[in-house]
Amino acid sequence: MVDKEEEALVRRQLDELHAKYRTFGEDQVVGYYPPDAPDDERHHFGLAGTNVDGTQWQAGDCSVRFPLHSVSKVFTYGLALEDNGTAEVLRRVGVEPSGDPFNSITFDEANHRPHNPMINAGALVAANLVAGRDVDEKVDRILACYRAYSGNPELAVDQRILRQQLRSNDRNLGLCYIMRSLGMIDGDIDEVVETYLSACSITVNAADLSVMGATLANGGVNPLTGERAVAREHVRDIVSVMMTCGMYDAAGQWASEVGIPAKSGVSGDIVFVLPRYFGFGVYSPGLDVHGNSVRGVALCREMSAVFGLHVFADPQDAILGRLAQPTPAGDAAEPSSTPTRA
Repeated sequence: MVDKEEEALVRRQLDELHAKYRTFGEDQVVGYYPPDAPDDERHHFGLAGTNVDGTQWQAGDCSVRFPLHSVSKVFTYGLALEDNGTAEVLRRVGVEPSGDPFNSITFDEANHRPHNPMINAGALVAANLVAGRDVDEKVDRILACYRAYSGNPELAVDQRILRQQLRSNDRNLGLCYIMRSLGMIDGDIDEVVETYLSACSITVNAADLSVMGATLANGGVNPLTGERAVAREHVRDIVSVMMTCGMYDAAGQWASEVGIPAKSGVSGDIVFVLPRYFGFGVYSPGLDVHGNSVRGVALCREMSAVFGLHVFADPQDAILGRLAQPTPAGDAAEPSSTPTRA
């Protein structure tokens, strides 16, 4: 368990990080979501972390809501794995980084499938694989899944955002028609796209996002509610594809330099997961050329380098508090007898 001294130390460290990056990178921003966002919304910056024992830290604008957009791909992929099993999902969508922008019309030609579920083509296939009689049932199941991850029963699809997405949706429609012509997707194209965009239009805040990450860090069990959101056997697949494919066409550099499984969205949101320790949610809407949050990426780089959070770093280098390593709920594994730094 995280004791009061540890909790206070991490809170102080995160407050210092938030203050340091509050005005960072304004000259590096190339766009915002939405593009016409008013100035007072462009400067939002929230940082939240949730430990696998349920301890939570927040700094900045953690109550501001934003659409998940591409971060939703992580959790819909998990639901597709639950509904179809690993072998069938892998047959339909790969796990290799594409090296191309997230909306590229490119495929793994050798295996006749999209490269991975973190780009639009693969995410559309994952949405197609979610069980349900129609769009409404599929979206209801996605919402129930996301609520289990976040512990927030109020999560909902923002219908205004969904309508906006549906109006500017030609590329996703084109992707689906191409994939259906190649036998990579089936069913009604409009329903597939609406299911996918409904998931993208679910709104959360940074605190919700950190709990969703912590649920993955905790073996699929929500650390606040104790509810299982995804079977343990699928967590490794989800987190692995976040590590290799989660940061658009900068994913390889991210895996090497930052080394924390993560997924970004064009809202300016990033969720990252350190298995067995915690999940973090970051929100800052100023975007770089890859469509990633400028502040969010810089902050994650610093947390990796300064606090030693790279998954392949020497544990001796980690200095973010002195977080105990509790056994994830439902695990039979023995807890660590010595507090470890996380």
